[in-house]
Amino acid sequence: MRHDTATRRRRRLRLGAPAAVIGALTATAVAAPAEATPPAPVERHRSTPIRVVPAQVAPASYVVQPGDTVSAIAARYGLGVVDVLTWNGLSWRSVIYPGQTLALQPAVPAATAPAPAAASPAPATTVHTVVSGDTVFGIAGKYGTTVDAVLQANGLTRASIIYPGQAIVVAGPAAPAAIAAAPAPASPAPQTAPATAIVHTVVAGDTVFGIARMHGTTTAAVLALNGLDASSIIYPGQTLAVQAPSAPATAAAPAAPAAAGAALDGEQAANAALIIRIGREIGVSDRAIAIALATGMVESGLRNLDWGDRDSLGIFQQRPSTGWGSPTEIMDPDRSTRVFYGGAGDPNGQRTRGLLDIPGWESMAFTDAAQAVQISAYPDKYGQWEAQAYSWLALYG
Repeated sequence: MRHDTATRRRRRLRLGAPAAVIGALTATAVAAPAEATPPAPVERHRSTPIRVVPAQVAPASYVVQPGDTVSAIAARYGLGVVDVLTWNGLSWRSVIYPGQTLALQPAVPAATAPAPAAASPAPATTVHTVVSGDTVFGIAGKYGTTVDAVLQANGLTRASIIYPGQAIVVAGPAAPAAIAAAPAPASPAPQTAPATAIVHTVVAGDTVFGIARMHGTTTAAVLALNGLDASSIIYPGQTLAVQAPSAPATAAAPAAPAAAGAALDGEQAANAALIIRIGREIGVSDRAIAIALATGMVESGLRNLDWGDRDSLGIFQQRPSTGWGSPTEIMDPDRSTRVFYGGAGDPNGQRTRGLLDIPGWESMAFTDAAQAVQISAYPDKYGQWEAQAYSWLALYG
């Protein structure tokens, strides 16, 4: 019996040890807090590709918001600043305002079909010489055509200014007798009112009212003589007629103003020589150099001005705010001249468009080629200096 009892005790001891261990483990499991959070799963991060946000698709029109600029609007929609200006008849000096609607796409040319006929001396064209008080609207009505047709036939925009003595090609039902007179536009062009009238060259601080008082005339008379209105802007270097000629211009009259206008002082002559030298250096044609010379005269009087309309500076009155360079860069005559010419050697790169960057500039009218670069509010002014520009080229080249 003792032997059996001892055997049973040994068996209990062998079974008891594992049971104690199991009991301890069970107690531990029961004692674990019920709210314990399970181990967080390992997150696998996938790399997020960087998206390049393209420029917004340009709508047909855009309403200007406070703080907008033309360059910022153009950049937002991936457009060129010069294109936005051109589509809206604006210049580099134009001011936009909140609520104004800007076209962000070129207008569909409604009159593209008649364009070739207007460009050639077709039988259905005649020439009108502008007189004081004329408007494009009035001229179009007189010849039974439209304002748009007159603007297109003369390379003008709705912002263009016409002036007494200017020859305007009118596309309309001209009589057969007018066809023979059509080749004559080349001769009336130089016979502008300022050529034989008493003129005043605008300087900084001038106003139309002050000029009128200085010459003993009226503001209304000065505006009418120059085809201006009360909202027009005058600028340094601009020539204004202040008294109409007492007699009709003669055939020899154009020679006198050309000779007088060709005289330059020391500063002007130095800048003219610089423009010619750089043109020769980069290999442009004489016509390109003449366009640059005329543009410099209209914009600054061929002077390297450290002031101008709004932030315009230098010989060509280029504006830092529209991408032509920093004020220091624009005031460098060498650099600003190269930027005007443009082309492969343009130090401004693709930010602006110089003369050589204008498609077909060689076949454009003299004043139109200059206007394509400058986008001026006075596009007709450049052509008035064409003869003088070639004189300077011969004299200083």
